[in-house]
Amino acid sequence: MVYLGLINPKDAGNVGSVLRALGCYQADAIFYTGSRYDRTVRHSTDTRNVAEKAQMFHVESLLPVNNPLAEKTRIVCVELVVGATPLPEFEHPEHPEHALYVFGPEDGSIPQEIINAADSVVYIPTVGCMNLAATVNVVLYDRLAKLGPAKGLEPGEELIKSSRDNRNRLRL
Repeated sequence: MVYLGLINPKDAGNVGSVLRALGCYQADAIFYTGSRYDRTVRHSTDTRNVAEKAQMFHVESLLPVNNPLAEKTRIVCVELVVGATPLPEFEHPEHPEHALYVFGPEDGSIPQEIINAADSVVYIPTVGCMNLAATVNVVLYDRLAKLGPAKGLEPGEELIKSSRDNRNRLRL
């Protein structure tokens, strides 16, 4: 099981893009803290409609003591932290193991106590910081590339046909 943890996200559009990544890469659920998303989603009908269909849960904290899956779940923080492992060198938790990937807010960082509780802290080597949705997509794609596809994501023509826009009929 792959879970995403969002620390007090502020932008409904950004969370909407994270929800899309959840579906594209077959992550299982999103847990988020804070109240900013709940306030902004009321004004964003597209995101609200997607969020109603997704496995998305508000929690008070992402710390392991508050996580019902804590014993089985490896916590991976994704943040620009001195001493963190570069994503290209990181070994993701294997498929049967649960993983909670924690991402900081668009305008802040993951709290130090969550960094301290993490099993791993990784960063994406870029010049400057990436936005929340882009970071989630890169991390989930990296997981797919390194561990291989989850069930239903096996490469081939059927995946292409089922994933593309219904107006796309391109062929090689």
